Amino acid sequence: MRGVVFDGRSVRVVDDLEVRDPGPGEVLVAVAAAGLCHSDLSVLDGTIPFPVPVVLGHEGAGVVEAVGPGVTHVVPGDHVALSTIANCGACAECHRGRPTMCRKAIGMPRQPFARGGTPLYQFAANSSFAERTLVKAVQAVRIPKEIPLASAALIGCAVVTGVGAVLNRARVAYGDSVVVIGTGGIGLNVLQGARIAGARPIVAVDANPAKEEAARRFGATHFLPSAQGVADVLPTGADHAFECVGRVELVRQAVDLLDRHGQAVLLGMPQATAEASFVVSSLFLDKSILGCRYGAARPQRDFALYAELYLAGRLLLDELVTRTYGVEEFARARADAEAGRVARAVVVF
Repeated sequence: MRGVVFDGRSVRVVDDLEVRDPGPGEVLVAVAAAGLCHSDLSVLDGTIPFPVPVVLGHEGAGVVEAVGPGVTHVVPGDHVALSTIANCGACAECHRGRPTMCRKAIGMPRQPFARGGTPLYQFAANSSFAERTLVKAVQAVRIPKEIPLASAALIGCAVVTGVGAVLNRARVAYGDSVVVIGTGGIGLNVLQGARIAGARPIVAVDANPAKEEAARRFGATHFLPSAQGVADVLPTGADHAFECVGRVELVRQAVDLLDRHGQAVLLGMPQATAEASFVVSSLFLDKSILGCRYGAARPQRDFALYAELYLAGRLLLDELVTRTYGVEEFARARADAEAGRVARAVVVF
């Protein structure tokens, strides 16, 4: 089968990829579509260290092809969105309702794929840039068949990360003020999460003026080319500032934009060893800096909620898909994503 493989030096589309059959508690999924996320690009440029060779992709949706013993919540033929959180379901964090903190879901990559007898790693417990992928049962979330799979794929990363950061981590309240720095795939979903929460005003900050139309469509009430103008909209500062780019100077900027009791939520991914600085005394007015993994999500609950909001017309998915690419066009999809020409490039099989 076809898939996108990175060997540590180059990335290419191969047609001789193999994946094993599902074992107990596993699901084999025929992938229909997968979004190209900045995290995939970060593996290619070394920002995210990952063992190789690896099958890329982590934002996918498809159709259940087979299930292993013990799997009852999905059956062959079901449409599913794929989570990257392969949590155990039995540890203290899972029982607290925090599957993103499950230690068994972090730093333990599996090797369900092979090429010519050589095992390949699975990226983010997912590897959705393959015609078929094998996931733990908890990662396959059944969704209504009315949702186009190219749109549903984005639930599994961009949507859950951005909207989840607003609703689950920051817990933005009705009438809170929000600043979003960076309006790529994650930033747009922070914007619509803030809109769904009833925040106002919602200020989008991005140096690219071409992004204003999309930012306003997703929920921005104001669009600024730099953070310098935020004070004109929010003279005392923001209740919440979300950094969605992954640059340390923007982390400092997010902190500086906060009002008393404000929260800076970090979603962008800088280099693994990057350090940011801020004035410590600026936090003494009950300000906070929050990390956020995968939208602090409970995927089996949250994916279903997002599907419901989409069907009700309250959550935008189709509008995130700027363009679809056949898997053979991966190089072009990568170039468009790196150049910022797309909100989301979606690879289809």
